[in-house]
Amino acid sequence: MLSIVLATYNEEANIVSCLSAIKKIADEIIVVDGSSTDSTAELAKKLGARVVSTTNKPNFHINKQLAIDAAKGDLILQLDADEIVDAELLKFIAAVHKQVSSATDYSGPVAWYLKRKNFFLGKFLSKGGQYPDPVIRLFLRGKARLPQKDVHEQMIVLGEVATAEGHLLHYSNPSFADYLRKFNTYTSFSAQQKYDAGVRVTVWESTRAFLLQPLITFVTLYVRHRGYVDGMAGFVFALLSGLHFPVAHLKIWELQNAE
Repeated sequence: MLSIVLATYNEEANIVSCLSAIKKIADEIIVVDGSSTDSTAELAKKLGARVVSTTNKPNFHINKQLAIDAAKGDLILQLDADEIVDAELLKFIAAVHKQVSSATDYSGPVAWYLKRKNFFLGKFLSKGGQYPDPVIRLFLRGKARLPQKDVHEQMIVLGEVATAEGHLLHYSNPSFADYLRKFNTYTSFSAQQKYDAGVRVTVWESTRAFLLQPLITFVTLYVRHRGYVDGMAGFVFALLSGLHFPVAHLKIWELQNAE
């Protein structure tokens, strides 16, 4: 049995494309929805998903794990609503499912990295640390779980991990407005996380956040990882990735002033 699991919040623009691409090989689809105010839940139900309603948590990996825990399949594929499984990956997943479900004593990998193509400002990035962007999303039930401590964490796996054929097409930033919305969410989460860990605005922390970390990040992504190959999109991605640190630091300062 193959289970497809997602956590969603206001994903009506993406959910149909995501589920339509995988629906034909899924035995069950579970969507944990964080009280969407749009038609995400209704659209998911029309495509055969079982929708579980909950709150929209700052760390959405909590809802992802809720979806994983609800799955009954021996093989689980965890997706984000803005991801689409391409034809090669679909074929690979179907083959793995057949192998796992038919084996009496399966001894192969228990989880697989899926390579992602990340769409940013009108193109899929090929460099800048954004490809192949491997994420563990396909795994045997009970063999992988999310730590639920950060929004960019990898799964903890009990056993061998391999790499799948094919790609996830990740349309996380189809427009600059989408990027800025998520930029605001992630920097707020990072600021709260650091603030709770005891980080405060000091001369040293400000120097790191406004000068050192942005410069190191930009040079790493644009020069070392050859982000320049992707032209303007690669430059903007590297620049904004560096700006994550000063913006998050300003939000720490905001939290500190509210004490």
